[in-house]
Amino acid sequence: MSLYFDAVNILTEPASGGSFKSRIYSARNLRATPAQIYALIIETSKWDRVLAEVIDRSDLLNLERKLSPLLALLLVHDHLIAKKGISAPTSHPLRQAVERHKVRLKAEFTKSRVRRGCASIEQFKTAVLREKREADGSDGFVYPRWVRVNNIRSSLEEQLKTTFASYRRVESLAELAPEGDDRTARQLLYLDPHIPDLVAVPYGADFTSSTAYKNGEIILQDKASCFPAYLLLGDRGPKDAWQGDLVDGCAAPGNKTTHLASLLAKQQTHHKRQKKQVFCMDASRVRSKTLQKMVSLAGADQTVTVLPGQDFLALDPMDERFEKVTGLLLDPSCSGSGIIGRDDVPQFTLPKAATSYAPNTQGKKRKRQANDTDESGEQRSKGKASDVKPSSDPADENDIPTGEVDQDRLIKLSNLQTRIMEHALSFPHATHVTYSTCSIHLIENESVVQRILASDVAKEGGWRLLRRDEQPEGMRKWTHRGVRRDRDPETKAEIESSSLSVDDLSEEDLDACVRCWSGDAEGLGGFFVAGFVRDPQFASEVTETKSKAKHAVVQDKQEEQEQDEEEEEEEEDDDWEGFSD
Repeated sequence: MSLYFDAVNILTEPASGGSFKSRIYSARNLRATPAQIYALIIETSKWDRVLAEVIDRSDLLNLERKLSPLLALLLVHDHLIAKKGISAPTSHPLRQAVERHKVRLKAEFTKSRVRRGCASIEQFKTAVLREKREADGSDGFVYPRWVRVNNIRSSLEEQLKTTFASYRRVESLAELAPEGDDRTARQLLYLDPHIPDLVAVPYGADFTSSTAYKNGEIILQDKASCFPAYLLLGDRGPKDAWQGDLVDGCAAPGNKTTHLASLLAKQQTHHKRQKKQVFCMDASRVRSKTLQKMVSLAGADQTVTVLPGQDFLALDPMDERFEKVTGLLLDPSCSGSGIIGRDDVPQFTLPKAATSYAPNTQGKKRKRQANDTDESGEQRSKGKASDVKPSSDPADENDIPTGEVDQDRLIKLSNLQTRIMEHALSFPHATHVTYSTCSIHLIENESVVQRILASDVAKEGGWRLLRRDEQPEGMRKWTHRGVRRDRDPETKAEIESSSLSVDDLSEEDLDACVRCWSGDAEGLGGFFVAGFVRDPQFASEVTETKSKAKHAVVQDKQEEQEQDEEEEEEEEDDDWEGFSD
């Protein structure tokens, strides 16, 4: 039953920042696993309108005073829809409180389905999701479900013959929002033209119970977050496979790390694969456990080495472990301003509370933690809020508060992002580095790029941006590029009053930066990525220029010294008047 109490706590705690999912995974004192809690909340949110209707019509809350509206919603969802029912012993009083009314609840659920003219649960779910979109005023383009094929365990060709065998191919993302309610109409597939081995399916598609998902053959990953690894490793094959080791410096939860491993597996023939080729890390040991689980599920243990609790900024580039590192992927903490709404806290339609509702606090007592819940699912303690708050560690993956723009916060983030990138460029044998954020703000994106290019470490190392014509084929086709001034998130128009600009970046530099915007036909959230390469010719030019400048300084000092000596001699001559007669 702790699963439902934890879910209630997560939903009723004041929002302390960070994406909804990251808040759950970074929360402490949870008894259930974060994955179970997240799945319960998200799945219940899809059915909340119907469940609230069923609970109201069955008069459940007036009959069972121990149940709060939110707790009842979660319990009834699992009772009616989850395959295994309510996750609690049959003798638990709250499970019994729901199951005492199972006949009435099931009858009202069936009536609700019939009223909507749905012959199956699948049709029912589609109809309910449409109702939610209409109620939210978002019945336009639907964000698709992005699915990446993991080349370590499978291939796109294999998955098209198995997992997606019954899916019909479409030619555009817009076709993934079908008008029909039947299951066949929802089994549509779009092959992405920019990222290899990435497909899109209708938003309501659920793969969590599929064999491919459980075996790590497919990974649910948004398209934009696939850009950094692809930009870094590109379209290489066995003949020109990536040479050297890689570092993912801000890795948790692990999507980008496993994408790196997947691209490496595709590039290399089996007998030439090297072990432990990707080093990934997270400053949080809790998040590192999630990272390790994801690496293992993807079958990447032989390729990836997880460094738990390791802060990237504390990493010594001269450590012998990293002497073969040639590429780094950095996706540091950011404002999260580009995260689309589906990652926010779900807003539930709740059933009506019982008349004169008063939770029963009598009965068997048990020991509780400081932020434990009572049997109604409401938090008892009014002291310290639970530890559901984001971390500002550099290893967090976009786990910083979203919402109103805090300029001071953005400046601090920008400074941290710049420090992390300069540290990455200091790895002695690195040749390629990618930088990315899920932010729409110029100060975290193009401005950071400008600061990096102007830094001493970039100039001395010969670092420049990876030009568009040098990028992998899929990235070259991507049309959205860097901007010179901040843009309004709604209209994408430049904000004239913005005091921040990146005038030092050339048009070629801006064209090298990749942008994504939420709310457009691409089906993505806001995202930014830029690639940096070490150019030997540029490095030699910089070194030569620096050498000339140093030589000029030395020469100037020598000339000054010689001039000072001449002046001293002249002064001595002036003072000496010779022998007197």
